[in-house]
Amino acid sequence: MSSAVSPESLNGWLTGWLAECGIDTVAMESTGVYWIALFELLDARGFTVLLVNARHVKNVSGRKSDVLDCQWLQQLMSYGLLRGAFRPGDAVCALRATILRTQSRAVQHMQKALVQMNIQLATVIADVAGVSGQAILRAIVAGERDGHNLAALCDVRIRAGADEIAASLQGHWRGEHLFALKQALDAFDFCGQQLAECDAQIEAQLQVLQATEAEPAKGKKRSKARNAPKFDLRARLFKMCGVDLTRIDGIDVTTALVVVSEVGADMSKFPSDKHFASWLGLCPGTKITGGKVMSGKTAHVANRASQALKLAATALRTSQSALGAYYRRLCARMDKPKAVTAAAHKLARLIYVMLTRGEEYTDRGQAYYEERYRQRVVANLTRRAQQLGLLLLPIAAA
Repeated sequence: MSSAVSPESLNGWLTGWLAECGIDTVAMESTGVYWIALFELLDARGFTVLLVNARHVKNVSGRKSDVLDCQWLQQLMSYGLLRGAFRPGDAVCALRATILRTQSRAVQHMQKALVQMNIQLATVIADVAGVSGQAILRAIVAGERDGHNLAALCDVRIRAGADEIAASLQGHWRGEHLFALKQALDAFDFCGQQLAECDAQIEAQLQVLQATEAEPAKGKKRSKARNAPKFDLRARLFKMCGVDLTRIDGIDVTTALVVVSEVGADMSKFPSDKHFASWLGLCPGTKITGGKVMSGKTAHVANRASQALKLAATALRTSQSALGAYYRRLCARMDKPKAVTAAAHKLARLIYVMLTRGEEYTDRGQAYYEERYRQRVVANLTRRAQQLGLLLLPIAAA
């Protein structure tokens, strides 16, 4: 006769057996999401857990099994060749919950249903999830078919005329596509309710993590994104970090929240800003063989903070700041993906300095950057001229 074993007793047996064997450090691979439950259990019981990247511990032999992988990890651990991956504290991990991707899928389903009905609303309204787009879609689901009546629901800020909007709404109203549109709208509304609950949970968690009672400086623009939290997220992040990360051009409150939710406010795990940029996958690669650089391509990482910083870097394209001038200078020198990565690397270093030193970022302006760049170019030309036995003089003195 065999009886079922409860998870609680099994977990207690595992941790008890490791303690009896005198084990205080456990190394485990980060495969999928299967490691999370065991990692949290061992960490809660006081064990030192090293979460190892599976790419870094590949066995050199051709054989592979779970037993051989465990033995290989044990051997590397005994030689001191393993290094645990960074993982923020439990309170910071609680900030990672998000369902924005689910809501974006609902918007894609709306657009697909419209295209199938030959309704080209996206050509006159940029965002079907906005105020005007939602008003039109909900009227269509409610039974309205007249294009001019639907066009009258648009906000006055829509640039397209009423006749143009009405022309884009001339399609065939097949029942299956209308049903798909209704389902997508219901899913969008449900995700909106869940986002409101997430905002409340994030606000409560930020209150737990706050470290200062000071208030951020006024005058900095706030995020106007539709999915931005409804509470004062900037003030909450300031109380948690002690500095206002949104003072950095290109970084809004949602970007700052993503970075803080992935890293936290404690940067002590990273010895320098170079280590932090390397963890984000924003630094050049070092693939060198025989003294020759084979590749300087950045490593591929699935890091939400890195992705958020790259999006923030692209927002510097029209910024009249020193960082904006820096990004545009990079775009003139190299292709755009490399320029985005380089600008994101600079944003990461600024964030590291602010969180470690507690210093506020002050923008010197585009003119300051252009003047510094001009001075560097003149100094390089002067030095090059001296090497060639020439003298470089300004036009006014010539």
